[in-house]
Amino acid sequence: MRQNCLMEATTVLLVIDLQVGVLRGCLDAERVVDRTAAMVNRARAACVPVVWVQDHATFRENGSDWALAKPLHVAADESLIRKTYRDSFTDTNLASVLSGIGARRLIIAGAQTDYCVRTTAQSAAARGFDVTLVSDAHTTTDAEWEGTTIDAAHIIAHTNMYFSGLRYPGAVFSAENHDAVALQSS
Repeated sequence: MRQNCLMEATTVLLVIDLQVGVLRGCLDAERVVDRTAAMVNRARAACVPVVWVQDHATFRENGSDWALAKPLHVAADESLIRKTYRDSFTDTNLASVLSGIGARRLIIAGAQTDYCVRTTAQSAAARGFDVTLVSDAHTTTDAEWEGTTIDAAHIIAHTNMYFSGLRYPGAVFSAENHDAVALQSS
């Protein structure tokens, strides 16, 4: 952790798959990356740990599509989780990394909304974490299923609505714009 930051923090910013190849064709990708970069900067300044997740199955590690979109970067004291499934907890050390930090609340940004972001956020909720979905810092592409097309804007809006109304005993869920998310290290 950065100098003058606590070793433990109850809040963690989790950034999922904001990789060049994942973002190709996603709605408003550049602005989502910019808003996420602003969140990362705020988190670092507030001593809130940032944990990064990258798709390790689809893209060659360290290849151009695997790389995080500029200006995003993993700082030397931040964790990078390499995943092969949509759920960032499955077959990774994410749970142990979060446990080691003392995390109880996850602030989530990333791509793609209807796949890795929603699956990971739902898994986090089921594991007992409070979840704040950064409503303007996740993105996806249009989707088609059996002749029905759902545009990316509707997928994003529906996911925001879903998390703002999610209920589990003793947990708090919300969807908030990046500039409204409260950051505190513990």
